[in-house]
Amino acid sequence: PAPLPCLPPRVITFDIETANTFEEAESWDPADLQLAVVCAHDSATGKIEHYLEKDLPELWKVLAEADVLVGWNSNHFDIPILARRYPGQIARLRSVDLMKELQKVIGRRIKLDDVAQATLGHGKSADGLQSIVWWREGKIQEVIDYCKQDVQVTRDLFDYALAHGSLKYPQNGQGVQEAKLDTSAWLTKPELPQGATASLFG
Repeated sequence: PAPLPCLPPRVITFDIETANTFEEAESWDPADLQLAVVCAHDSATGKIEHYLEKDLPELWKVLAEADVLVGWNSNHFDIPILARRYPGQIARLRSVDLMKELQKVIGRRIKLDDVAQATLGHGKSADGLQSIVWWREGKIQEVIDYCKQDVQVTRDLFDYALAHGSLKYPQNGQGVQEAKLDTSAWLTKPELPQGATASLFG
């Protein structure tokens, strides 16, 4: 019989907006925050969909078939929020946290908007605190649109990094700098021992 075709990994690029702040939650654990919306780009469809709390079972169906999760500061923020709700094993997915990958090289945390402006020439449309204000005002579509735009920017940066092996960032007093990134493992599944439930958040 002919060998089965090797399918490309299914990559989910995602972002989460919350309905409250850490101070209001009286916790520094992102998992304790209230979820407003999750937006996710699915490489299998090329579309960005949104999921409110009531829609999460539909997102779980997507994650069940996914191979890689891509985000910005996602290991320490978005994935813990998802993991508290997701009935499956998040740790079986490869996690590519673009902020963390860049931090390894430049030695500091950096904002998505700064890297997007330097690399792509365009960035975010608002910020997370503004999103919370919109949510409380009942401007749900504005929150969804903002979240989707963050996902698109993150996906564009992921594609750029894969194509060029680097991302650009502003360096005070030195203009735009380029950071070389090792992307060789980004599209592979994580190697976990049998039965392992390793955390992706470290």
